[in-house]
Amino acid sequence: MNATGPLPSGAQAVPNSAGTARPRLAAPAGACDCHLHIYDADRFPPSRPQSRMQSNAGVAEYRLLQQRIGTTRAVIVTPAVYGTDNRVTLDAIAQLGDARGVAVVDPIVTDAELATLARGGIRGIRFTQFDPRTAVTTFDMIEPLASRINDHGWHVQIHMRGDQIVEAATLWDRLPCPIVFDHMGRLPQPAGIGYPAFGVIRRLIDKGRTWIKLSGVYLDTKVGAPGYDDITEVARAFVAAAPERMVWGSDWPHSTESHKPDDAVLFDLLREWVPDEETHRRILVENPQALYGFAT
Repeated sequence: MNATGPLPSGAQAVPNSAGTARPRLAAPAGACDCHLHIYDADRFPPSRPQSRMQSNAGVAEYRLLQQRIGTTRAVIVTPAVYGTDNRVTLDAIAQLGDARGVAVVDPIVTDAELATLARGGIRGIRFTQFDPRTAVTTFDMIEPLASRINDHGWHVQIHMRGDQIVEAATLWDRLPCPIVFDHMGRLPQPAGIGYPAFGVIRRLIDKGRTWIKLSGVYLDTKVGAPGYDDITEVARAFVAAAPERMVWGSDWPHSTESHKPDDAVLFDLLREWVPDEETHRRILVENPQALYGFAT
């Protein structure tokens, strides 16, 4: 940890996170962080170039973040540096206990391997085509793999640019399983909710099987911290559309960021996005229970 001197009362320093103060928003019992990554190069060497490999980003360090912001459940997403090797995610699920995971697979995955992933706590598969040059999977894998994982009750998690989401508009209706859009659909700013991808996602939300991760606010903002006002407009629009299908994620350890954000600030953004405590609880507790199968 990089803090020096005594911590203020009620504070906790966390690697890969700025600041030490606790959030003002009190996390309800059973609150879930629905998007984070675990890295462990010593026990699980990365299978791809290490440009985004993160240090001090293992289970022990993540537990410090849980202590700081008050979440107790977690959804771990296999990071790109591991390709389709999901061992680090399965190991983290086992260590954390009250956790689930989102894996990365390709078409050569066997039915037996999918069954093993399901027993290990995996509840979805992620497709990251945001930068095709570095993508582990390809666009044409989405539909056939979605059909295969549907029998497990899983979802597909989509990380694409807004223009890619629009280009693939006809695909989303063909998928048999639920869809989860990462990082609020990566709507480019300053267009925000005026960008065509917002309309595509809203239409899918209205059909009842599409979820949004309220996460990654720093990825597309033109305004920045602490308010991220341009992203706040996007978040509020999605929450207003379907509060029952919103989940929140920290995106710790913030692998895209050279200057790490303050996770207490990120958590407190829910105060700006969500109008009441009942909806806070829905987003942090009840929705993750429904999407990931946590105990009620």
